[in-house]
Amino acid sequence: MDDDIESASLGVYQDRQRTFPDMRSKVNTPLIFRILMGINIRVLLVLLLFAFGIIFYIGASTSPIIVFVFSICIVSFCFSVYLTKWVLSKDEGPQEMAQISEAIRDGAEGFFRTQYSTISKMAMLLAVVILCIYLFRSTTPQQESSRIGRSTTAYITVAAFLLGALCSGIAGYVGMWVSVRANVRVSSAARRSAREALQIAVRAGGFSAIVVVGMAVIGIAILYAAFHVWLDVGLPGSTKVTDLPLLLVGYGFGASFVALFAQLGGGIYTKAADVGADLVGKVEQGIPEDDPRNPAVIADLVGDNVGDCAARGADLFESIAAEIISAMILGGTMAERCKIEDPSGFILFPLVVHSFDLVISSIGILSIRRGTRESGVKGPIEDPMTILQRGYSVTIILAVLTFGLSTRWLLHTEQAPSAWFNFALCGLVGIITAYVFVWITKYYTDYKHEPVRSLALSSSTGHGTNIIAGVSLGLESTALPVLVISVSIISAFWLGRTSGLVDETGNPTGGLFGTAVATMGMLSTAAYVLTMDMFGPIADNAGGIVEMSQQPESVREITDLLDAVGNTTKATTKGFAIGSAALASFLLFSAYMDEVASFAHEPFKQVDIAIPEVFVGGLLGSMLIFLFSAWACSAVGRTAQEVVKEVRRQFIERPGIMDYTEKPEYGRCVAIVASASLREMIKPGALAIISPMAVGFLFRILGHYTAQPLLGAKVVAAMLMFATVSGILMALFLNTAGGAWDNAKKYIETGVLGGKGSDCHKAAVTGDTVGDPFKDTAGPSLHVLIKMLATITLVMAPIFL
Repeated sequence: MDDDIESASLGVYQDRQRTFPDMRSKVNTPLIFRILMGINIRVLLVLLLFAFGIIFYIGASTSPIIVFVFSICIVSFCFSVYLTKWVLSKDEGPQEMAQISEAIRDGAEGFFRTQYSTISKMAMLLAVVILCIYLFRSTTPQQESSRIGRSTTAYITVAAFLLGALCSGIAGYVGMWVSVRANVRVSSAARRSAREALQIAVRAGGFSAIVVVGMAVIGIAILYAAFHVWLDVGLPGSTKVTDLPLLLVGYGFGASFVALFAQLGGGIYTKAADVGADLVGKVEQGIPEDDPRNPAVIADLVGDNVGDCAARGADLFESIAAEIISAMILGGTMAERCKIEDPSGFILFPLVVHSFDLVISSIGILSIRRGTRESGVKGPIEDPMTILQRGYSVTIILAVLTFGLSTRWLLHTEQAPSAWFNFALCGLVGIITAYVFVWITKYYTDYKHEPVRSLALSSSTGHGTNIIAGVSLGLESTALPVLVISVSIISAFWLGRTSGLVDETGNPTGGLFGTAVATMGMLSTAAYVLTMDMFGPIADNAGGIVEMSQQPESVREITDLLDAVGNTTKATTKGFAIGSAALASFLLFSAYMDEVASFAHEPFKQVDIAIPEVFVGGLLGSMLIFLFSAWACSAVGRTAQEVVKEVRRQFIERPGIMDYTEKPEYGRCVAIVASASLREMIKPGALAIISPMAVGFLFRILGHYTAQPLLGAKVVAAMLMFATVSGILMALFLNTAGGAWDNAKKYIETGVLGGKGSDCHKAAVTGDTVGDPFKDTAGPSLHVLIKMLATITLVMAPIFL
């Protein structure tokens, strides 16, 4: 912290100008962005035009569908630039607001730089491991027929892995970059109008969402087109177009790898700071949330950006990449079995669906406008959730129309003229599943509904009853989502199976692809859902800035309302992500079994858990989920203890903090959580990566000595199955319970049950602190873990045989 903060003439905050720490010790902008910003604008424009020319040339050499995808993505990026300029054109409010925002920005960018430097080193190490495995692995019959050697496959996989990791990191940075600049503008707008503040927060989140989805789509499209041209796909004796999607698996693995560590590190950072700030500030000292007297408040606000924005951007990027790649693999496999003359439509269908997602989500974002009648600071405020739901409804309706158009365009085939309609219905199943998931999560986490109100009422009888009620609510909340997932999987599989597509022997083959199409339908509004997710931490930060800068209570009421809605939108996004993770993992599991069959030169269609070793593999998969969750939560707990001790020390050694005559050392808490989160994220992350490889390799050796050649692959398959099932249930429990605890506290803070500072409120704060590592560390990390296990088993399949 700078010396001028320590030596400033402080006095009473309300009567003196507030200054806040500049935590920037070095330039925190990533190197790639510093290089781009250092280039002359005309030169940069020429380079961009040249790059776009190459991209479109490669696309035109591949398929008109790829050109369509490129065009939509580039137009979407231009739209995101418009959103950025619109948001940044808004004022930052009084000087004290800008100073707080700068402190948050410096802390967030500093941590991001350090965290991603650590992640990049681990990614390079894992890339070397992948290269070594692929250089010494056997080849599949498909690779031998297309004359792709081991070295070519190895370098392609490693390059895709590193590109996926890089794009995931950029997606995370974009999410954080906009949030640390939009927060103060939302705070300033809240002084004038609730609707204007909502619009700024939504458009800022929309910028991040459009860039994240667009990067996922265009990254995969570029890789696909480049491999298509480089490998001379379509020429006699060369690679078949149906084999290309398997070369993209490394991209999904790289995205999953970065997303897992980003979610772990960011989640530990944000929740350790939040827990420490709440326990000492609210419970012990009785000061409001985000009060400038709390030494951990800046660290808490920084955490919102690195945990909820940067990590969630990488997370959603990984979700979309994994879903696209798995659907492309299954589409290619089905098209080959059915002997479809031009399989490119089935392979590229996921890219087109998400291209339309960019268009319809942009319309949904623009549908949220200030309106002709503004809600002033003192006037009636329209429920922000109603406004967001209205935009989501617009997006859903457009998604149904564009999905039907996409299926008719790409999935119509003469072999089964009505198949496209069945697949359109599969997409409708996915869209309905997404909507129901959002509604269920909203029901269990929004304080307008009975579950959260009952949880708040339980706080009136003490801390223990609040915890019991929250745990029971979280356990109950797993039932409806599981039923919805089950119905959607079976419905989509049946619709795909009855589509009329059959293989050479007359057996129906469209079942798995129908499930893949349903997954695409569920994610067909991903950009708008991510917009709602990014809205949450931006609104939370805005409320913190309003509180720290001592704005009128009426302004804080607006930001509190936006913050409560943000808690619900964050919870709904997590529920949405869990549902898509379940479906995507199911698809990747099927791709893994096909990959094992290709390497083993024998069928691999079933996993028999009656075999003792296979059953043990399932137990290990379930254990992995619980152990990972325990380590993630304990990491938050240990770091929070350090924060609590530091905050208590400052209140004891600087008694003038409470009467505004001394300033807290904000930088101390920032340093504590930054170093601890980087240290603590390694152990659970390493567990997730090493476990499937170690288990598969050990049981492969055991299978060699017991004459069971596929034992390693079977055990890993069981491990993946059980981990997916356990992980879905655990993530649903953690995310919903944490969100409900948080909003139960918000509900009491509206003035019911005694309001702020009451014993009921203190019990609710305890529940909220228990739920913090659930909903923002362990829970979000779990659905990333589920998909990463699926991709890592697919990439590492050769070492299990």
